[in-house]
Amino acid sequence: MVRLGGFLVCLLIVAMDIVGGILGIEAELEQNKVKHLRLWIFECREPSHAAFKLGLAAAGLLVAAHVVANLLGGCSCICSQEELQKAPPNKQLSVACLVFTWIIFGVGLAMLVIGTWSNHKSRASCGFTHHHFLSIGGIVCFVHGLFCVAYYISATASTY
Repeated sequence: MVRLGGFLVCLLIVAMDIVGGILGIEAELEQNKVKHLRLWIFECREPSHAAFKLGLAAAGLLVAAHVVANLLGGCSCICSQEELQKAPPNKQLSVACLVFTWIIFGVGLAMLVIGTWSNHKSRASCGFTHHHFLSIGGIVCFVHGLFCVAYYISATASTY
C-alpha cells in the first residue's frame, strides 16, 4: 500500500509539472500571435491576455508541484558538512536533490513570472524583449518534475 501511495504522489508531481510545462510553452505561442514590432533588442507589442492566463496557470502548477514534493517528501535536514559526510548515501542524495529542486524552482518561477508579467494588461509599452521566457520556464518545469521525483523517492527511501 505504501508503494502505491508513493507511486501516486510521484505521478501527481510529474503530471503537475508536465501540464505546467505545456502551459508555459502554449503561453509562448499565444504571446507570439500578437502584433509586435522588433528593432534589435527593443520590442513594442500588445500584451496577450491568453498568454497571461496560461503563464499564470503554469506558474501556479509549478508552485503546487514544488509544495507537494516538499511537504510529502519530508524534511532532509543536515546542518553541517560533517553530518552530510556521515549520512547514508540515500540521505546525501535526498539533500542534493532538495537543493537542486529549490534552484530549479527559483529559475523556472522567475522565468514564468517575467514572461507572464510582460503580458499584463497595463504593460502595453516598448522596452527590452522578454523573448522566450515563457517557453524556457515551461521547459524548466519538466526538469523540476524529474528532480522532485528523485527527491521524493530518495527522501522516502532514507527514512526506511
